[in-house]
Amino acid sequence: MTLAEKILSEKSGVKAEAGDIVEASVDKAMSHDNAALVIKKFEEIGMPLKIPDKIVIILDHRVPANTIKTAENHKKIREFVKKHGIKNFYDINYGICHQVMIEEGHASKGMLIVGTDSHTTSYGALGAFSTGIGATEMAAVWATGKIWLKVPETFKITVTGNLPKGVFAKDIILHIIGELGADGANYKACEYYGIVENMALADKITIANMSMEMGAKAALFGGDGEGVYEKELEFEVSDLSPQVACPHTVDNVKNIEDVEGKEINQAVLGSCTNGRIEDLRIAAQILKGKKIADGIRFLIFPASMKIYKQALEEGLIDIFIQAGGVIMNPGCGPCLGAHEGILASNEVAIASTNRNFKGRMGSKEAEVYLASPATVAASAIEGKITDPRKYL
Repeated sequence: MTLAEKILSEKSGVKAEAGDIVEASVDKAMSHDNAALVIKKFEEIGMPLKIPDKIVIILDHRVPANTIKTAENHKKIREFVKKHGIKNFYDINYGICHQVMIEEGHASKGMLIVGTDSHTTSYGALGAFSTGIGATEMAAVWATGKIWLKVPETFKITVTGNLPKGVFAKDIILHIIGELGADGANYKACEYYGIVENMALADKITIANMSMEMGAKAALFGGDGEGVYEKELEFEVSDLSPQVACPHTVDNVKNIEDVEGKEINQAVLGSCTNGRIEDLRIAAQILKGKKIADGIRFLIFPASMKIYKQALEEGLIDIFIQAGGVIMNPGCGPCLGAHEGILASNEVAIASTNRNFKGRMGSKEAEVYLASPATVAASAIEGKITDPRKYL
């Protein structure tokens, strides 16, 4: 069986094969600021809270509150959490939901995790079947502890070769998305093998996180590679260049050589995709002793307060400040166009985030390019999209 089939079999108590619809017991149910909407839908159901100990709520998308509406929603969430004795609540001083879920031990191999965020696929880095669902569906999970799922077909994706200098996990997953397309893995589970199996957890999280951008229902590491797969795909990366996803779709991926020199206004380092200590280290290595270009806004979002503290202790934050960067509180900020650095019309950003849709980071007349933390840091120095290999 595939890893997805194994997990869903265990959680449903039946032999779950691709194409089956199963009723499965949920191990963890995560929501962020949109828990306010889940609460509204849950109260409409009118049933008692079935799984208070399995619910995890993490405020991260608009923190601190950016509008009165957000403040009211945060207040509603805090009151609900207190009323129902929900222990796994993380207020604005923890970090981005996907990082906090992993840091605080809410995700592990073999779990079934649902979250009201599309990038819930991140926990597949640990071998969990984790997937995004809607607020109404989550309200039903709160009431029953279970969810109906169609067991997905699985793609076996093997990455081979030796990773070149200046090429990282972000480049690998951008390359795969560029090859398969934004709908290339629609409602599929993607199992990853090859050189990525031996990468750091941070890298696996990046790959699992962004698998959603090709439509994946789940993205899993830690399988045995002996399931029945719908497709078996191999990607050789020995000659891979740094990759850049160009406006306005994540699958519009090009080699750095094809977009080098494009002038930028803003560079964003961080997010649930690339805000871990390893990402900050590589950016700091490139930026140490250098200054960002005049007129460039360089924003740094550590993925959690724990990472922020570690970056402080390692001297990375000082390097960013000396270079002219602006250190932001851990959170989603401009990634979803909420606040803390949204773009004006005709502005261009390069970001280590996961989406570049029209209007995603502010104005619909702005452009967002996606790249690795190394490429983002190099580009901040030169004020234009820059090949990071010259700085490594």
